Amino acid sequence: MDKLVWVNNQQYLLQKNIEQSVPFLQHFTSEQVNRVTAFHHTYEKFKNTPLRNLQALASLLGVQNIMVKDESYRFDLNAFKVLGGVYAIGQYVANILGRNIEDLSFEQLKSPEVKKQLGDLTFISTTDGNHGRGVAWAARELGFKARIYMPAGSAEERLQNIKNEGAYAEMTTMNYDDTVRYTAKLAQDNGWVIIQDTMWEGYEEIPLWIMQGYTTLVKEVVDQLEKAPSHVFLQAGVGSFAGAVVAYLKQSYTQEITFILVEPYAANCFYESFKQGAPHYVTVGGEMQTIMAGLACGEPNPMAWEILKTYTKIGICCHETVAATGMRVLGNAIGTDARIVAGESGAAPFGCFYELMTNEHYALLRDTLQINEHSRVLFFNTEGDTDVENYRNIMWHGGYAK
Repeated sequence: MDKLVWVNNQQYLLQKNIEQSVPFLQHFTSEQVNRVTAFHHTYEKFKNTPLRNLQALASLLGVQNIMVKDESYRFDLNAFKVLGGVYAIGQYVANILGRNIEDLSFEQLKSPEVKKQLGDLTFISTTDGNHGRGVAWAARELGFKARIYMPAGSAEERLQNIKNEGAYAEMTTMNYDDTVRYTAKLAQDNGWVIIQDTMWEGYEEIPLWIMQGYTTLVKEVVDQLEKAPSHVFLQAGVGSFAGAVVAYLKQSYTQEITFILVEPYAANCFYESFKQGAPHYVTVGGEMQTIMAGLACGEPNPMAWEILKTYTKIGICCHETVAATGMRVLGNAIGTDARIVAGESGAAPFGCFYELMTNEHYALLRDTLQINEHSRVLFFNTEGDTDVENYRNIMWHGGYAK
């Protein structure tokens, strides 16, 4: 099995897709993103996460810049997902109160007066780890309850981290997408509020809020960069994060940016959809067991699909060893570069980039992407060592070696 397989997206920049994507992009304008960011900044411990410029590594690999947005520092939760969960919960509460979220602070939402108006709320979600922990943290901080369900094969450490945030949490015997359907039924039967970043008919508002919540970190990148990136490698599960990044960056720069989507072999719904070449996505099923647990999703978010099919040039799916190599390279800095603690899903896009830059077998992919000494390549480390046992196995003991 090749370490990477890739496909051209035949829907890329088709005029009809560009026209159809306009209503979706309007949810990610600078004005909207500024509102999201303003709400996040009302949290007293809010801090921007670092954007690392790995200049020594860029020189080694033959590009102008390698930039990594390091979300392992976000809210002491070791991952970016909390940005979406807390914004969605904030928006939901604001709507119940009949208020605009820009008129409410994080502290106001925690007040006894608000609690009295709302009564007891329970938020429920499916997660491979990071999203559920973010929802549990947000619910606890705001004085609500959370119930989190994880698919079969999830890491015990991630389950325990969620419980440590005060939530009820359990592991199911189902894969991710079936667990989502299970939690949706529980929410309906019990009057709980489902906080999920994928969409289905009749459930579009909260997933959109989650996607908008992610844009705070993208705005930080735009504010931190001196020049637009030429290439952006993005990891995809249901595609909500990647869709939000693409939607905001497309509207932030006039320069052309090449977007590349990365998935594991075991859960490659975007790759298979690009391969099919049709306007509609396809789904994948099965157990979807992969160390890239945050990407183990087989059904795209429909809104994210509309954005990503329009503006993503290439889809890549990768072997487990590629993600592990990305973790090791980022975690063993050279020269004066900063060391980055990247988890499996966080390191996968960089691992793909490293493989295609160092393996002549992928020269055609390099040429197709036009990556050269002038390229400014951007990555998002979406998680740190959220499964410490597996992180040490890979970093210390050579797990999933090439």
